Amino acid sequence: MKTAIENRGIGIVETRYYTFAQPPDEMVLENGEKLGPVTLAYETYGELNADKSNAILILHALTGDAHVAGFRKGDKNPGWWDNMVGPGKAFDTDKYFVICSNIIGGCKGSTGPSSINPATSKPYGLDFPLITIGDMVKAQLQLIKHLGIQKLLSVAGGSMGGMQVLEWMFAYPDNIKSAIPISTAMRHSPQQIAFNEVGRQAIMADPNWQNGNYYGSRVPARGLAVARMVGHITYMSDKSMEAKFGRRVKGERQDFKFTPDFEVEGYLHYRGKSFVDRFDANSYLYITKAMDNYDASRDRNPGEILKGKDLKVLVIAYKSDWLYPPYQTQEIARLCKQAGLDVTYCEIESNYGHDAFLVEVEEQTHLVKYFLERVQHGRVLSNRNIL
Repeated sequence: MKTAIENRGIGIVETRYYTFAQPPDEMVLENGEKLGPVTLAYETYGELNADKSNAILILHALTGDAHVAGFRKGDKNPGWWDNMVGPGKAFDTDKYFVICSNIIGGCKGSTGPSSINPATSKPYGLDFPLITIGDMVKAQLQLIKHLGIQKLLSVAGGSMGGMQVLEWMFAYPDNIKSAIPISTAMRHSPQQIAFNEVGRQAIMADPNWQNGNYYGSRVPARGLAVARMVGHITYMSDKSMEAKFGRRVKGERQDFKFTPDFEVEGYLHYRGKSFVDRFDANSYLYITKAMDNYDASRDRNPGEILKGKDLKVLVIAYKSDWLYPPYQTQEIARLCKQAGLDVTYCEIESNYGHDAFLVEVEEQTHLVKYFLERVQHGRVLSNRNIL
């Protein structure tokens, strides 16, 4: 049973915006191109303490945004990780100052392909430069500095958010005290790249895509919906789909031969349609490409970077996650151990597949709470539970 403090929510929150890299001082991207001005949408929760040592940066996955917890005015649903962020929760806002920003390349307030290109006064479309996970984190560093924070207590995130956690570890290890990568990888496998490519091709095959120049006209809704349907299948496990749908048929069936007959088909159609209403197709292309191109060991040796660093790491995986299988998170844990870091690896039983990090609250909360308390009070984790 939840205590009264665990039932307290954050309440109403407001999204803020930080703009930097004004011309002629544009942000230089990893590919050498320049981007500016750059706006990041972000939200904060809790209070920053006097010495600014209690800040935690939450990093979102592919289709997430800055709204990680609480309610914005007019919202029916809370933020995407509301069960983990708030008073008495894993990321306890009574203790910590929690920050979450929408990535560059996104479509939820941060600069992305749907933003206005100052050179043309029209949406960027495909004129938007290719961005990387490194570029996303470089922009986040600017936001953190803007907030007056020199060193984060922790960075945490799952899936693509976990990739950003790794980039913080390898690019800016002196700016963080700890890291919590969840259900993620140092680099995508061929299978992961293949699923993303199917989604991209579905979008680009939609006649309404118009080579990315669909703003102000009909959006490539069918292509984006199919991309989301493919993605959503990979987020679940065979057991979770069996439990949720089985082979149950829909109550109402139409005359056309190929309308959805099974509940699982109807569910995927619903997920695809609702996704179109909240996400930009070009952002989907750019972000999935950034994920596929990410390689934590590109032009550097992560193990050598981490050696001698006073960095504590909690790595979490879920056994039923076949999109980011545990062997990929184990690689992260081994690297940290070989570098001499204080690292704990935890592999959790769950039937929810990749979605587990969003819905498996109880055990994940216990792990994160305990870990953050150790980090904040300087205790040693001592290389435990490595498989």
